[in-house]
Amino acid sequence: MPKASVKRLIECKKKDLIDLVLDIEKYPEFVPFCYSARVYENKKVDDLTRIVADLTIGKGPFKDTYKSDVVFNEKEDSIFVKNIDGPLNHLSNNWIFTDKKDGMTEVTFDIDFEIKNKFLNSLMVVSFQFGLEKIADAFQKRAEKLFSNTEN
Repeated sequence: MPKASVKRLIECKKKDLIDLVLDIEKYPEFVPFCYSARVYENKKVDDLTRIVADLTIGKGPFKDTYKSDVVFNEKEDSIFVKNIDGPLNHLSNNWIFTDKKDGMTEVTFDIDFEIKNKFLNSLMVVSFQFGLEKIADAFQKRAEKLFSNTEN
């Protein structure tokens, strides 16, 4: 299964970055390989927000839609995602947000997944870190465009 981790230091407020990640329906506007997004459920209970959403992702002729269960834990400033349905045998990813000095936020993104199609899965292993870096770059660029130079 492809596994990877990316850590970034971004000059934005932690809350803004969390809101950016949770704004799933906007992903097609800036996330590479994301064609569409649809949120079915968005409920907050105490310190947990649960979102159920579809993402259609792919490259070239390879496109597919998978359903995710997204849980934001406000106390831990973390977001955990797992797949519910779609072309994946397994998906789990974690976002962790940590305040740093001078208005900086450290964002750690870990992902682990396996595509049901063994051929596509083997292709993903080869290009996975590159793709993840492109996605991390897109989130960072979007955050800096929307939120940099805001008061901390």
